[in-house]
Amino acid sequence: GGRLVVVPYLVSRSPRDFYELLRAERVTVLNQTPSSFLQLIKLEKNHGPADDLSLRLVIFGGEALDLPSLRPWLAHHGDRKPLLVNMYGITETTVHVTCRPLSAADIEHDLGSVIGNPISDLQLYLLDQQLQPAPWRVPAELCVGGAGVARGYLNSPELTAQKFIPDPNSEVPGSRLYRSGDSARRLPNGEIEYLGRLDQQVKIKGFRIEVGEIETALSVHPAVRECVVMAREDVPGDKQLTAYIVAQPGQSPNVTDLRNCLKQKLPEYMIPAAFVLLAEFPLTQNGKLDRRALPAPDNVRPELAAAYVAPQTQVEQSLARIWSEVLHLDRVGVHDSFFALGGDSIRSIEVRSRAEQLGLRFSLQQLFQYQTIHELSRQLNGAKPVVREETGAWTMLTDADRQCLPDDVEDAYPLAMLQAGMLFHSEYAAGVATYHDVFSFRLRVPFAEDALRSAVERLMSRHAVLRTSFDVSNFSEPLQLVHRAAIAPLNIEDLTHLSDLEQEHVISSWLAAEGKTRFDWTRPPLFRIQVHRRSEQ
Repeated sequence: GGRLVVVPYLVSRSPRDFYELLRAERVTVLNQTPSSFLQLIKLEKNHGPADDLSLRLVIFGGEALDLPSLRPWLAHHGDRKPLLVNMYGITETTVHVTCRPLSAADIEHDLGSVIGNPISDLQLYLLDQQLQPAPWRVPAELCVGGAGVARGYLNSPELTAQKFIPDPNSEVPGSRLYRSGDSARRLPNGEIEYLGRLDQQVKIKGFRIEVGEIETALSVHPAVRECVVMAREDVPGDKQLTAYIVAQPGQSPNVTDLRNCLKQKLPEYMIPAAFVLLAEFPLTQNGKLDRRALPAPDNVRPELAAAYVAPQTQVEQSLARIWSEVLHLDRVGVHDSFFALGGDSIRSIEVRSRAEQLGLRFSLQQLFQYQTIHELSRQLNGAKPVVREETGAWTMLTDADRQCLPDDVEDAYPLAMLQAGMLFHSEYAAGVATYHDVFSFRLRVPFAEDALRSAVERLMSRHAVLRTSFDVSNFSEPLQLVHRAAIAPLNIEDLTHLSDLEQEHVISSWLAAEGKTRFDWTRPPLFRIQVHRRSEQ
């Protein structure tokens, strides 16, 4: 006798409109991801709760639930109405597996992401890497058996065999267990606590790290409302941990405080190199955290406890320049801690090596002991840096090479072996756009052409690699040339007058043709942008 309320897309993206829909439609059962529900909690905190909500049940699913995040809701509504329920489900087990009603005591004492026990027609097992039952409290892979388990993946026998394995505990012939790839553990009271994805375990500098452990430690900080930690490799070969923080209202935690909070609980190798403060986390269309949309850390000096003080002496200026280059920051202050800026033992070796090239010699022990430029420079006993007008690969060019350089070239480098192999293969062996990548994104936003063009221009001016071309014939060796300026082609095609089907045809045809359209890699830039306008949004 119930009635299903389908939420329009734009309403789902507006917490206020969504809240009004709950009231107008007198919704009694709400099924949401925790990330989406947090937007309603924020709305109520800012504008006050409504007295005429009809909610009887709020059911969470789709991602891990952070119990402390529910405290503001509990303060307004109590734990009687609506009843909050945490459910764990997997598509391959169609769909819910466990159910756990939540009480005020659960939330206040933060039991972790408790998912309870399996529903009646499913069985749940925690198995180790040898597929043997794991002891209580020990993290293991969560496997599901019973009536809800699917038969497998269509036309994918290898993946089916990997994920759907024989169920040794079933008396029914042919029964399967589904390996979820999720990590969980059994608590002393017999309930299951969800810990995260097994594939969220990362390996950085030889250490295996559970990012969920860092997130748990970080969430204790009183100024942190939500947090996510992930490994990024924005600079090739330089993988580092990045923490994303949504602060409590009115709070603005600095990196120094966050690092000190983590250092009380975690070893140094588990401290994120970068901390990024966000107003809110990006969500997918299904209301889950969109990890791919989390921004890369920029090269702006992070907010530290110490105020920025510019370097004054030659030694301070040289060290600041080295730190900036190694840590990929625009500027470094003389009282900034090397490690608070994201430095670590590996980067400290590079800092010491670059400093020695300038005649500034110190030990790694000294850098660990004197972590600021001001303190370190005082240990160098009046040493002065060697000033070199020319650095990098530019000095490797012959005089004849320099005379051949075009006027608009500001720097030149020899090719990496990978670059040389790609260029040879593209030009001489295949003769096609073998390494041409096409990335296509559909954005639901009002389109501002001027803003896009301005952003592209700024990107070009800021990143020299985007102004780079290749020359394999006019110099003593193949070179990559950095030009002072380059304009990225930006083409805009208006498809608003076409039907959806016609638009899809135009775009798919364009994608097929674009993938075969080669670049002239002797002229920058080596990327171009195409915009298809489909509607006002």
